Amino acid sequence: MYQRILVPTDGSALSKKAVKSAVELASTVGAEVVALNVVPRYPTSYFEGGVSLSTSEVARVEKQWAEHGQSLAEAVTSIAGKSGVKARAVTVRSDLVAEAILAAAKKNKCDLVVMASHGRRGLKRLLLGSETQHVLTHGNIPVLVLR
Repeated sequence: MYQRILVPTDGSALSKKAVKSAVELASTVGAEVVALNVVPRYPTSYFEGGVSLSTSEVARVEKQWAEHGQSLAEAVTSIAGKSGVKARAVTVRSDLVAEAILAAAKKNKCDLVVMASHGRRGLKRLLLGSETQHVLTHGNIPVLVLR
């Protein structure tokens, strides 16, 4: 059925629900889990009066974010391992979360993405966006959405 399941995680309660479901599904069908955390780049201010940090300080902050992201992804591998599921942790840097998820799915040859959605509607969805919606509409592999 599925050979490799990608599960993006940000450590939130909602993404933990997706992780649990992805691991259970992988255990049932004998699939591998690829845990993904997308780490943003440090924002650069182009506006007058904006505070900018030195390049070494930006590098330090980005390194800290990457380490935190890797620890979140590795927590998923630990959960999977306890269920007897083979898993690996992947961290990527990108400001475009949905695009990074789709690229990781392709690169890791995943045949299913399991992710959570807040289920925002109306103005909240318009203002806050929906990474899940973007993955659903721009991807070419199945996506299991949990709320």
